[in-house]
Amino acid sequence: MIVRIEIDQYEPGTYEYRVTDHGEMLFGDAGLSTVVETLVSAVEGLAPSVVGVEIWYRGIVSGTYPLAVVAMSPDQIAEHAVNTTAAIEEVM
Repeated sequence: MIVRIEIDQYEPGTYEYRVTDHGEMLFGDAGLSTVVETLVSAVEGLAPSVVGVEIWYRGIVSGTYPLAVVAMSPDQIAEHAVNTTAAIEEVM
């Protein structure tokens, strides 16, 4: 199964995430302080049947990754998500 992790920033330095599967909310959390922290928290709660994740940051998809890659490199995945969203918002 491939799930979606949707990350939003609702105040400076305060993030929340939702993990969904085909639009159905599986779980989420709020009040996290970094994008990396949201990814780590989301990955820790995933079922063993999850093999990949689609990462969204502030409504923009940054990529689909094997779960092992996200678990091993959350800082790089978070940086890519933030940079992708910033680049797209800049040209909009």
